[in-house]
Amino acid sequence: MLHKSCSDEERLTVLHLVQPVEGGVARVVTDLVAAQVRAGLRTVVACPPDGPLAAGASTAGARVCAWPAERAPGPRLGREVTTAGRLIRACAPDVIHAHSAKAGLAGRLAVRGRVPTVFQPHAWSFEALEGRAAGLATAWERFGARWSDRIICVSESERRTGQHVGIAAHWSVIHNGIDLGRFQPVRGDAAASARASLPLPGRVPAEAPLVVCVGRLSRQKGQDVLLRAWRTAAVGGARLVLVGDGPYRDELRRAAPPGVLFTGASPDVRPWVQAADLLVLPSRWEGMALAPLEAMACGTPVLLTDVDGARESLPPGHLPHCLVPPEDPAALAAALSALLSDPALREELGRTALSRTRSLFDVTRTAGAVLRLYEELVGQSRPTTRKLTER
Repeated sequence: MLHKSCSDEERLTVLHLVQPVEGGVARVVTDLVAAQVRAGLRTVVACPPDGPLAAGASTAGARVCAWPAERAPGPRLGREVTTAGRLIRACAPDVIHAHSAKAGLAGRLAVRGRVPTVFQPHAWSFEALEGRAAGLATAWERFGARWSDRIICVSESERRTGQHVGIAAHWSVIHNGIDLGRFQPVRGDAAASARASLPLPGRVPAEAPLVVCVGRLSRQKGQDVLLRAWRTAAVGGARLVLVGDGPYRDELRRAAPPGVLFTGASPDVRPWVQAADLLVLPSRWEGMALAPLEAMACGTPVLLTDVDGARESLPPGHLPHCLVPPEDPAALAAALSALLSDPALREELGRTALSRTRSLFDVTRTAGAVLRLYEELVGQSRPTTRKLTER
């Protein structure tokens, strides 16, 4: 359980500055905020008003402030930094927690170390870029680290990636956590009912394996690699479903072989995850992806690419079966064929994944570690740090 050590009069105020507002980052922030509200923190979320994050954070009990910010840096960056600074002064937080590259850029420029600042990259921005843009992003992260009292990485491999490019920081590794009350296994008749409720087109035999990929339809998540692999894998009547939406939607639809189902964005991925025989996430880069943790908490085996966080998510015995190199459709096709042809192996992988995930990746554990970090930083800063409101 997550417990507050401060009295009610001394409750910490934390401001989460967030962009993007959908996908895994939004779910991580929403779950973290809900745990912090339950623990008695004064929690504020500043984010773009459109998207599921604002509604989810408000429902969780946080105060939500509109921070109009585009996903990538652009000509509006100066205005976004100014607006972030104004929101921070109005909120007067004890701690600022900036999530992902854009909020990390704007928040640290606005504050510049005057309030304890936590930056959480949720996968490094320079991994998404090439050439000069990647170099600029790397240079900024090296420079911006001086205004981060702590950088939270969600995996040891994400931290090592940052260190490898020369980011000198005070690091904390706190694994992603999920709401284990929401993501639970279903068995027997309940599993059959869950599958029967899904909008699968045509007549799909009950014994046909169902393969699901949950993620934003984007270059990062690698659905294009999955579609190339699917064409050559020996899948024996299995069905592939892509759950999510994003900028690659039309391109992926054109590239998909017949029979692949695109569901679009889903407000609740649990029916798909619980009904799946296998969840596949062929990402090009991650910090520690959330969808595999959600699937494994439901007892669903996963097949991942060997990017940051994947090895730490999986039980060690899964690595020969469930981990392939990124951007390698041939290796992905071979792993798909092997797993889909062996129901007993999938059953065993699902059972061991369930045990590991439910023991290590509880969001209450994650939230407790984050809270202890906040209290450490505030305890260090209170004698000397001037708030923005004092300027």
